[in-house]
Amino acid sequence: MPYIDGFVAAVPTANKEKFIAHANSGDSVFLDHGATRILECWGDDVPDGTLTDFRRAVQAKEDETVVFSWIEWPDKATRDAGMAKAMEDPRLSPENNPMPFDGKRLIYGGFAPVVELHR
Repeated sequence: MPYIDGFVAAVPTANKEKFIAHANSGDSVFLDHGATRILECWGDDVPDGTLTDFRRAVQAKEDETVVFSWIEWPDKATRDAGMAKAMEDPRLSPENNPMPFDGKRLIYGGFAPVVELHR
């Protein structure tokens, strides 16, 4: 089964085009280091929850949109090696590809799928 890195961030809504440019520039780095698929998703239907929700998880402000993204790798070993190389790649440095959002509120993690369905 593949291995997934997931990300949730609060991006200033006014920075949508900057975020897309940031993703288009940076995502190729992960593909170059072994990722097989990347999706960047702009929040469209992100409801407020009763106890917790995506917006609270990243402390999104009124003028921010929640972004949900993931990187798919063939397996964890490829991810571990590829992510290490990607983090050293100068194309991802803040000087070359600054984040158009507050990176301190970015949440992320690695996930091993336990169910996978296909049509």
